[in-house]
Amino acid sequence: MEHLAVFGHPEAWASLLTLTVLEIVLGVDNLVFVALATQGLPPDRAVKASRLGLSMAIVFRLALLGGMVWLTHLTAPLFEFLGHGVSARDVILTLGGLFLLYKGTQEIHEEIDPDAEDSRASSGRSFWQAIFQIAVLDVVFSLDSVLTAIGMADDFIVMALAVVIAVGMMILAAGPVGRFIRQNPTVKMLALSFLLLIGMTLIADGAGYDIPKGFVYSAIGFSLMVEGLNTWARRNREARQGKD
Repeated sequence: MEHLAVFGHPEAWASLLTLTVLEIVLGVDNLVFVALATQGLPPDRAVKASRLGLSMAIVFRLALLGGMVWLTHLTAPLFEFLGHGVSARDVILTLGGLFLLYKGTQEIHEEIDPDAEDSRASSGRSFWQAIFQIAVLDVVFSLDSVLTAIGMADDFIVMALAVVIAVGMMILAAGPVGRFIRQNPTVKMLALSFLLLIGMTLIADGAGYDIPKGFVYSAIGFSLMVEGLNTWARRNREARQGKD
């Protein structure tokens, strides 16, 4: 009850709202990957896999929040490389970025050359393989999310509630996002390009180059706007051709 008493102050509610919005924005990367990781599964299994994978994200993030003292040690340099002090966080971000580059490149290859042997293997992608991939990237994406929460709020209950609300909204959005990408091949290719962009951003962050998230999300937002206009124009063209 002592922890809940913090919500008697307006500052706590303002902190919760701000942090929840930031957590949702930071979760866009995770949501895109979850949608793509489940594309090879039947629709009902894809929804189940995305929900299970994102539920694991809640566990990971709450566990990281609970180990805040340990988490602060992740930013301590382990060794120096080319004048940059490399921390455990840098290593995790770099490995996560490399995995996204590999995954995005593999998926793009399968989209361009669907008759390739590895594409046929991908069509039989297992449910647990998708869950494993989501779990691996959950750890990477959880780092920035939790570090942001620690910097934005002082109370554990506020941070934990913001994380649960944000991931809960991602779970609700995962199904519709996955279906939309599945039904629109051009959007899937665009999402794969986002995966490459996010992967390079993680690698740059791990190497000590801070790329403002606003630039990345602005590029993604602009691309989505252009793709929306293309989809609208294509549907109008198909409607006119149907009347003729």
